[in-house]
Amino acid sequence: MKKTSATSMAMSTFFWLALAYAGWRLLDWGVLNAVFRPDEAACHALERTGACWGVITEKIRPLLLGRYPHEEQWRPSLALLLMLMGAGALLWRPWALSLRGLVWGTALVSLAVGLLMHGGPLGLPVVPSDQWGGLPLTLILAGLTMALSLPLGIALALGRRARWPWVRWACSGFIEVTRGVPLVMVLFMAAFMLPAIIPARFEVSLLWRVLIALTLFSAAYLAEIVRGGLQTVGSDQFDAAKVMGLSSWQTQRLVVLPQALRAVLPALVNHAIGLLKDTSLVMVVSLHELTGALSLSLGGDPQWRPYYLEGYLFVAAIYAALCLSLSRAGRRVEQRWLVSGGQA
Repeated sequence: MKKTSATSMAMSTFFWLALAYAGWRLLDWGVLNAVFRPDEAACHALERTGACWGVITEKIRPLLLGRYPHEEQWRPSLALLLMLMGAGALLWRPWALSLRGLVWGTALVSLAVGLLMHGGPLGLPVVPSDQWGGLPLTLILAGLTMALSLPLGIALALGRRARWPWVRWACSGFIEVTRGVPLVMVLFMAAFMLPAIIPARFEVSLLWRVLIALTLFSAAYLAEIVRGGLQTVGSDQFDAAKVMGLSSWQTQRLVVLPQALRAVLPALVNHAIGLLKDTSLVMVVSLHELTGALSLSLGGDPQWRPYYLEGYLFVAAIYAALCLSLSRAGRRVEQRWLVSGGQA
């Protein structure tokens, strides 16, 4: 017994010493010996003994905004501010935590962001979607995909429980086939196969094809999440709704779905976090979101190309902050629903 205790204490001591050493090395490399100004000569003189954060200062605009025209970059900057303000409302404004507030808030922010990014009205020059990139594109893809795929996923989940066999088979077939293929393959099909199928007069931009692919892929997973929530609603709820004279649609909208969505809210938030990170895969079809913008901005610059590590650490910090914010928002929505009973 004493020998086991001594061994456990030794292992614990070794673990904490190793952790302290790793922390010190990281502090020494990332802060004490680091170069923070955009001085390539000073970074080169470090010989990798310290971090070159100057690459972030030098490449911050193309990294965050991608290939958007330089003279119009105030527009994606303002769009990014609007999206972050919307996310802040989700965190701090109680009115935005209702379903109705989420729907209207998402619609208004999406409309404003779309007008700013694309242009046209108010005399703004039109910027094609193939020049969008960086952090705004990441948030646009993640936000619109979640907003569009959630109602579609709910419809698929309800369809899989429908009384008509052909509806159940169609919904089940779509869900199982979509969940059985990797997202990269779906993106390649949307980018390269759809243009060969769609008539030329109905040309759809790459951004919209990718958005459709992400929406369908996300909806298949959301359908299974929602179906799990629907199974938690007991039959007595249906009986009570029938006694109250509610129709089938009213029962689903007012009784069943609020309870089902409340039960699977942590899973929905987890899916949203995964979806945010999955948007980085669109770089394989030449959409330069945050990760793609990093590769684009450093890949063509031999002077700063050696400092990919610092760039990826910066991008990872942005993703971590966004995911933590989503997690925080999910907890606030859950607390709100616990108090209000899941009412919209």
